Amino acid sequence: MKTEREREELIREINVLLNQAYDSTLDEIYALLKRIEDEEDEEDLKAYHAAKEDIQINGTVSWEQVKQELKKDVAKI
Repeated sequence: MKTEREREELIREINVLLNQAYDSTLDEIYALLKRIEDEEDEEDLKAYHAAKEDIQINGTVSWEQVKQELKKDVAKI
């Protein structure tokens, strides 16, 4: 994951290139970004359904148990 500063710099550089691009290139970039967003949404939906099915099969975990497991994971680091 990028830092906030890295993201801002990358966005500035992208904006420079976008402002220089032909309209047809902008259309292609938009279509590509939209397709990526749609694929990510689909992956999120699949993960949601998988998690929901897992809960139905295996039940849920208490918040106390989650906190204990997180403490163990942090201790390993």
